[in-house]
Amino acid sequence: MLLLNVLLFCVLIICTFTDLRSRKIYNKVIFPSLVLALLINGVLLGWQGIWSSLLGFSLGLGILLIPYLLGGMGAGDVKLLALIGAIHGVSFVFATAVYMALIGGVIGLCILIFRKGFLQRIKSFFYTLVGLKLGMKPSVPLNKRIAFPYGVAIAVGAFLAFFLQGVELL
Repeated sequence: MLLLNVLLFCVLIICTFTDLRSRKIYNKVIFPSLVLALLINGVLLGWQGIWSSLLGFSLGLGILLIPYLLGGMGAGDVKLLALIGAIHGVSFVFATAVYMALIGGVIGLCILIFRKGFLQRIKSFFYTLVGLKLGMKPSVPLNKRIAFPYGVAIAVGAFLAFFLQGVELL
C-alpha cells in the first residue's frame, strides 16, 4: 500500500502545480499513473485489486462526467478524479469527491467575494432574479463563468480523505 500512497501523493503534487501554473492536468502524468495503479493493485491484491481499481476509476469518472459535458469542468479534472479512484478504490474516491465539493465551494465563494466588482455582481444577480420573476429576459447572461483550477480542490479533497481516513465527514 505504500507504493500506492507514494503514487497518489506524487500525482496530486504534480497535478496541483501544473493546474495552478498552466491550468492544465497533463495526460503524460495521468495515463502512466493509471497503468501503475492497475499494475500495483493487481500485484498486491490480484484480480480483486484490479477490479477495485476499475470500479474506483469508473466512479471517479462518473462523478465529474456530467459537469464536464455541461462545460463546467475540464477533462483533466475528470481524469484526475478517475485516477484517484483507480489508485485507492471506490470508498476513497467517494470521500474525496465529498471533500472536493466542499473545498471547491469554499474556493468559489472566496473568489466571488474577493474578486473586484462583488457588489455589482450581487446587484446584477438580484435585478436578474426580479426581472425573471416579472417575466423579463435577463440582460446580463447568467452563465458568466468564474473559473479556477479545480484540480486544486480535487487534490485537497484527496489529501483530506487520506489524512482523515474518509470517515470524519461521512
